[in-house]
Amino acid sequence: MVLWDIRGIRRGRGMERQERMDEIRIEELEVYAYHGLYPEENEKGQTFYINLRLFLDLARAGQKDEMELSVSYGEVCRFVTKWMQSRTCKLIEAVAEGLARDLLLTYSPVEALEVEIRKPQAPIGLPFGSVSVCIRRGWHRAYLSVGSNMGDRRAYIEGAVKALGEEPHTRCLQVSELFVTEPYGGVEQEDFLNGAIELKTMLSPRELLHWLHEIEAGAGRERLVRWGPRTLDLDILFYDRLVYEDEELILPHVDLHNRDFVLTPLSRIAPNLRHPLLGLTVAQMADALRSGG
Repeated sequence: MVLWDIRGIRRGRGMERQERMDEIRIEELEVYAYHGLYPEENEKGQTFYINLRLFLDLARAGQKDEMELSVSYGEVCRFVTKWMQSRTCKLIEAVAEGLARDLLLTYSPVEALEVEIRKPQAPIGLPFGSVSVCIRRGWHRAYLSVGSNMGDRRAYIEGAVKALGEEPHTRCLQVSELFVTEPYGGVEQEDFLNGAIELKTMLSPRELLHWLHEIEAGAGRERLVRWGPRTLDLDILFYDRLVYEDEELILPHVDLHNRDFVLTPLSRIAPNLRHPLLGLTVAQMADALRSGG
């Protein structure tokens, strides 16, 4: 029985809610480094200016007046300087991307950041002030469903959790207990073992999707019959509060609210997580599905 069909609800990027966060700002940090497309830039070097906005919660640091509850901007400046001077990139786009990634991995209180790399001496050959690249990157919260109904089901699921934990841009926060469930979709097959996973990730939704497909392929997953048996099934249920659709991916998962094998394990780790379209929590969706609406 289908309780709701959300496929007709209008979707768009603009529905993702951004939480307000505190900021640490570092402006016009000057670093002499050796980045550029031309050989003379790599050999002679030039001056770069870096602007940073670090987004994090500073309330406890302000209340308790303790440095360990914040991030040292002096230490960040030294980290950026060393990072810039120990590498050579052709594009300042690559400088910004790599620096953002390593800052997020190094300073755990930082949830998101904005980095601008300014290059006032770029070899353009025309009058200009400076050129720069500015990007924003951060950690995102994702929830996955995981299932298997072939071979050693528990081993396949444990292998998937291990692979997710080994991805440098992803951290496993919670894994639910596993539940034996009946097959969904009308194809006769063995019962599934299903669970849910909470992730913190720097990967975009499509990057995460492709990584999950790689993990499934490593477990011998073959996509032969829709809703058929599989060694491993990994689906993205939620990604922050993003509402999104393209040819590969729909977020939130288009049918999660009608699937008890998804809602039961998910309710164990995120009962109060609210569906951004339906307005119901995971626990409320699970209760409604079990009671028939």
